[in-house]
Amino acid sequence: MNARLSPLPGTAELAEAFRAACELDVLAFKPGNVSVESPGHGMHARDFLLSAEAAAPHAADRTLPLGERIYRAIEATRQAVGCNTNLGIVLLTVPLLHAAQHRLPHESLPQRLRRDLDETTRDDAEWVYRAIRLAAPGGLGSSPRHDVHAAPSVSLLSAMREAAQRDRIASQYASGYADILGLGMDALKQGRTRWGEETRALTDVYLTYLSHFPDSHVLRKFGAPTAAQVQRMARGCVADMAPCLGWDCARRHLASLDQILKSAGVNPGTSADLAVATWLADRLSATPAGAPDAGRPAGGQADI
Repeated sequence: MNARLSPLPGTAELAEAFRAACELDVLAFKPGNVSVESPGHGMHARDFLLSAEAAAPHAADRTLPLGERIYRAIEATRQAVGCNTNLGIVLLTVPLLHAAQHRLPHESLPQRLRRDLDETTRDDAEWVYRAIRLAAPGGLGSSPRHDVHAAPSVSLLSAMREAAQRDRIASQYASGYADILGLGMDALKQGRTRWGEETRALTDVYLTYLSHFPDSHVLRKFGAPTAAQVQRMARGCVADMAPCLGWDCARRHLASLDQILKSAGVNPGTSADLAVATWLADRLSATPAGAPDAGRPAGGQADI
């Protein structure tokens, strides 16, 4: 007998959850990244919000396989803003949305996520390769095995495992999102306890990733020495913020790091993508299936 599906959130609810995560991304102050408070790298917060609107229906379209969702979301983004604003976000969030829509009554979100990743195909890899080529992320380069400029010969998960040692997004696929579901979720909980506000909690999540790992985007564009230097600066910012009793104190340290990174043209985009996916994973895990208000940021932040 086939397992009975539990009530699952629909496309509209999950599209809204995706948009909310992307909105929170630009409401949070993340040094080196584009935010409402601090544009940079030739982009503004509005570009990211337009991208989220364009990508959301495709990212949450349960009629599409996982890989095609990723491509359609990036295709729509490219048409909306003409540049790469959300490739990492889409790569990380689409598997979470897919798992939330297809998990069985006995499955947790992480269990279903791992099963979905195990079941990815060569067709999924082909769609994702096309999405990466279309987005054309900075510093992409080439690889001797499973290069995105060639037709894939393996499943999407196998290709991600090959890239896991050099790319933190690929390592999430390979590990069943171990960083997001462990380190990231813990940082989000601690940030909420400390600040009592979602955007500030997300800043803490971002700094946690940036201080724990060399940022993959920085690594690709600028090399290992710069990525290591940015990681050290993030650790210094975390240490400087530790004694702060209020946000005004913390923000001064964040603004200083933001100015240094942006003046050097350094955008730690992978750490930001991981932070967005962490918030979405937490929301999808905590919100009852089918809840009509799934996805709005806590605290009632206004749309821009």
